[in-house]
Amino acid sequence: MAQAFVNPTLLTWARERAGFTVAEISKKLSVKPEQVEAWEAGEKKPTFRQAQNFADKTFTPLGFLFLQKPPKEELLLPDLRTVGDHPVGEFSLALQDTILGAVERQEWYREYSREQDLPKLDWVGSVFLNDLKQAVDKVAELLGGGIAQRPSSFEDYFRELISKIEALGALVMRNSIVGSNTHRPLNKDEFRGFTISDERAPIIFINATDSPQAQLFTLLHEFVHLLLNESGVSDLNPRNENKIEKFCNRVAAEFLVPTDEFITHWDVEALEWKANLPELARHFHVSEWVIARRALECGFIGDAQYWEHYGKILSALKKQKESQKEKGGGPTYYRLIKMRFSKKLAESVTSEALSGRMLLRDAQHLIGVHPSKLKTFAKEELSF
Repeated sequence: MAQAFVNPTLLTWARERAGFTVAEISKKLSVKPEQVEAWEAGEKKPTFRQAQNFADKTFTPLGFLFLQKPPKEELLLPDLRTVGDHPVGEFSLALQDTILGAVERQEWYREYSREQDLPKLDWVGSVFLNDLKQAVDKVAELLGGGIAQRPSSFEDYFRELISKIEALGALVMRNSIVGSNTHRPLNKDEFRGFTISDERAPIIFINATDSPQAQLFTLLHEFVHLLLNESGVSDLNPRNENKIEKFCNRVAAEFLVPTDEFITHWDVEALEWKANLPELARHFHVSEWVIARRALECGFIGDAQYWEHYGKILSALKKQKESQKEKGGGPTYYRLIKMRFSKKLAESVTSEALSGRMLLRDAQHLIGVHPSKLKTFAKEELSF
């Protein structure tokens, strides 16, 4: 068969860009590792079909493999994550593709908003950086500020906040994988969330591989991004010194657990600091993780204590997911659609498709529902 005169350097670049070892990509291609090594060393050339398969498995356009050098890939959003005082500066391919998918859906919803003559969202960009009181007051005005009026459990409060933010016009997406591809997981250690600000179709994306306890804080953090009209990828590290991240962290924390009230209720004489968590979590209607984070921020505990506690939360979450997998539990695929791509987007796309104003295959591309299942999805999940 005809050889493909690909650039060996680009083969290595594409493999590493996709996060695969030689052994991993060879398994995906059903060839021996020695064959891949020979391709990358320039000792042998893959056939055209093998090159196409290599491109598909590494999520790379085939034409890239023939270039003289790797293409320069610009960051799709501002990188607000930091290691020490320095930006991380690169996104994994999984994160890049997740952002691209969100941008594509944003472009569709922005045009839909114009066609429906929906008003621009005047709350986007309505606060100023470093004006903490103005920002906290604005969040309270838009989302409700009374602690006593919050649902009793943080899970219910989380769902309520998502509904309120989507009612304001934003699209809230939560996913642990790239699109609907279960073989491409996201990494919670790479990012916790991102925001794409827009006056018609602002997007909040939450990395659902993180603990549900932490996701509530991420939601508020990213919402503050929209109030500032600042897009970006966030890690939510309590020690992040980026001025935007630091401000968003402060606003989210102050809204959820006001400092003065928190200090008043924290028992400094408790023999074990964790003894404070259940009672304060109930008082503020948030998770124990949020309380632990506030304890760190207020100086009641140190970094080591906080990260040890967070690690135990993640470990418990992992065991819970493994147990659910063994028992076959968890939400159905079509219920996940509303979480992965936003309930507001799902409702809008489904309405357009069922009315005949949109091709069914285009609807499937945006929300992942097969044309033959769209009516059932609309009835059972959207109450159409």
